[in-house]
Amino acid sequence: MSLLRITPSIHSSVSSRLLRLSIFLLLSLPDSKGKATGAAHLNITVQVGNRIISESGENGVFGYHSPLETVSGVVVIPEGWTQHACNPMTNFSRPERADSWLALIERGGCSFTHKINMAAEKGANGVIIYNSPGTGNTAFPMSHQGTENIVAVMIGNLKGMELLHLIQKGVYVTIIIEVGRMHVPWLSHYVISLFTCLAATVAYLFLYCTWRPRVPNSSTRRQRQIKADVKKAIGQLQLQVLKEGDKELDPDEDSCVVCFDIYKPQDVVRILTCKHFFHKACIDPWLLAHRTCPICKCDILKT
Repeated sequence: MSLLRITPSIHSSVSSRLLRLSIFLLLSLPDSKGKATGAAHLNITVQVGNRIISESGENGVFGYHSPLETVSGVVVIPEGWTQHACNPMTNFSRPERADSWLALIERGGCSFTHKINMAAEKGANGVIIYNSPGTGNTAFPMSHQGTENIVAVMIGNLKGMELLHLIQKGVYVTIIIEVGRMHVPWLSHYVISLFTCLAATVAYLFLYCTWRPRVPNSSTRRQRQIKADVKKAIGQLQLQVLKEGDKELDPDEDSCVVCFDIYKPQDVVRILTCKHFFHKACIDPWLLAHRTCPICKCDILKT
């Protein structure tokens, strides 16, 4: 019931604020130039002896500053006890028969830019960075300014660890990275926020529009009822036709305070319960509008 007590001005104010917020979010959306990226479609081939196993899927996402183009090669991991490739002395042991190779590096320890540049300096044609432990197969676009034109993608931790263990066992793994569906990183956050605000605005406007007519209707019904009661009360008031000899025609008596004319024979007057009287043609419209005596303010509905 408290909802119905909210005034129209409050509804209008809230709706207006939500609409302004929605417009602000729309205008504040970041420029997607240089930020649009794509899903990375990985065609993985695993060679175990004479057996070749292949799988493919959109397992990764291109970095913000990565060129969106196809690159392929054998997958190589950093040497040493860590897979972060942050140490300037980090080396990658690539197979002799590999003309093109991709560095598989674990996230963490240093910036994405440092990792990618490190691998590029060692001759990598592309870099695959797998996410931190505990993140499952979640991957997101990386920011790595200053990495020239080397292709860089992120994949989930589970897929990265799977590839790492295969390579550590001596399995020959090659990957072809292709551009998948385009992805606008701000879309999920900003657009969802925008449409949430727009939906809230529409909801408030809907509630306001559906609730607002109830107030005038209720008020109109009450006014109509009062008007009907006034008409009924007026009809019950005494009428008198003035004739010669009536005291109301005495020159010393007051004139009609509504029209200020003196009373004359054959005038029809309305006598109120407060005993004040006026021309019927004058007082009836007055009572319909004010319902009170023009002289003493007596309310005909309360008498």
